[in-house]
Amino acid sequence: MRALRGLDLAVAQGTVCGLLGPNGAGKTTAVRLLTTLLRPDAGAARVAGHDLVREAAAVRRRIGVTGQDTSIDGDLTGRENLRLFARLHRARDAAARAGELLDRFGLAEAGDRPASTWSGGMRRRLDLAVSLVRRPEVLFLDEPTTGLDPAGRGLILEVVRELTGEGTTVLLTTQYLEEADRLADDIALVDRGRVAHTGSPAGLKALVGTHAEVVVADGAALEAAAGVLDRLTGSQPSLDRQRQAVGAVTRDPALTLPHLVRTFDAAGVRLVDASLRPPTLDDVFLRLTEPRTDPADLPHDDKERAA
Repeated sequence: MRALRGLDLAVAQGTVCGLLGPNGAGKTTAVRLLTTLLRPDAGAARVAGHDLVREAAAVRRRIGVTGQDTSIDGDLTGRENLRLFARLHRARDAAARAGELLDRFGLAEAGDRPASTWSGGMRRRLDLAVSLVRRPEVLFLDEPTTGLDPAGRGLILEVVRELTGEGTTVLLTTQYLEEADRLADDIALVDRGRVAHTGSPAGLKALVGTHAEVVVADGAALEAAAGVLDRLTGSQPSLDRQRQAVGAVTRDPALTLPHLVRTFDAAGVRLVDASLRPPTLDDVFLRLTEPRTDPADLPHDDKERAA
C-alpha cells in the first residue's frame, strides 16, 4: 500500500508550515522522504533548492531533523553530544557552538552530566539542539514537543520563532494543534496520503465556521429555537434535549452575540445562555479529515505503532 498518493506541498522560505493530519495520513513518511531517509518511487521534490534524489547529499548538508525518537548518546554528556555532531558536520567552532546551544535550550547547568541521567524533557531539548548544530536552512520537526512539560514546549516554540526570524524554513508535524495555531504561517492538512486542504490557520478555521449555541429557559421552546437558529445561520441545527440547548454553525462574519440575542427576544424565545464560539484547529481537524480506524488502512510504519 502506498503511504503517499501524489502529495503536493510548497513552503515559503523563512516560514513555518504545519503538516497536520490523523494517524496514518502519511506525515512521518513525508518527513522521511524529504529528509532523504526514504527514496521516493515516483514524483519529484526540491529541498533548499536541491533535487531530493539527484542531489541528496546537498540536501542533507542544508537541513536539520528532529524525529519522534531521540538520537543522542546517553553515555556522553550533553556537551559531548553536541561537540560530536558538530565535528561530524565539520563545524570549525564545535566547542563554542555546543556551549551556545546548551545556553539557548536552558541545559548549561546539566551540560557536563551524562545524558542518561537527564529527564526525558531535557533529552528532547538536547535532541532539538543537535539538529541546529549546522544552522540549517530547512528544519524538520516531527512532533518535537511530545513528552515536554508546558515550560519545555514554550521554550521550543520560542526557539522556532527565533529561527524563522533568522530565515530558517520549518516543517512541523505535531499532535498539539494549538502549537500549530500559534506557530504556523500555513497549514497543510494531510489525509490519506494527499494534501486535502491548505491555508493559514485563520483561513482553515473560516472553512469550518463559528459555532452558535443557545440554551432555552423552557424545553418546549427547543423546536422554535431551532427554527430561529436555522434562519440565522442557514445550517441545520443540532438539539441537545438534556441541556435544552440548540447549536448550529455559521459562516456569516456579521453575526454578533447581541444580534443573536435580540433575534431570539423578537421571536419570543426566552434564553438562559447564548454563545458564539470561534472555531479551533481541533474543529478543523475533526471536520476536514476522515477517521482512520481500520489498521489495514494504515501505512506500514503506523501499523507497527498501532499494534
